[in-house]
Amino acid sequence: MTTHKNLLGGPEPTYLPENEEAYRLLDDEALAPVEVAAKFPTFSPAWALLAEEAFGRGAVVESYAYARTGYHRGLDALRRAGWKGHGPIPWEHRANQGFLRCLAALARAAGEIDEKDENERCWQFLKDSSAEAYAELHG
Repeated sequence: MTTHKNLLGGPEPTYLPENEEAYRLLDDEALAPVEVAAKFPTFSPAWALLAEEAFGRGAVVESYAYARTGYHRGLDALRRAGWKGHGPIPWEHRANQGFLRCLAALARAAGEIDEKDENERCWQFLKDSSAEAYAELHG
C-alpha cells in the first residue's frame, strides 16, 4: 500500500493489521459472525456483521450493543497501531472497514433509541476519519 506524504501536517493514516484467519473463517468456512466474534473478540468485522444483522431485524438495542463492542475493540486496535485519537482511517484498507462499519452501526442504532448526541458524534467521527466510509455508510 502506497502512502503519500501528508502536506497538511496532520497525522498519517492508520492501517489496522489484517486477521487472515478470521476472514477465512467468515468467508471460506462460512462460520457465523457470532462464532467468529467468540473466537476472535478483537475482530471488528464480526461485530459489524452482528450489529448490521440485528438492526436489520429490528433488534436495535442488540445492534447498539454489538456495534459498541466492535467500536471499542476497534479503538483499542487503532491505538495499538499508533493512532492518537484523530486522523485518517482509510476505508479502502479492508482491516479498517470493520471499525468504520461498527462506528456507522453505532450511529444508526443511537439515532433509533433517541441518543441524539451519540448519533451526531459517531457520524461526525466517521466523516472525519474517512469521507469514503461516510459516503458509503451514511444513509
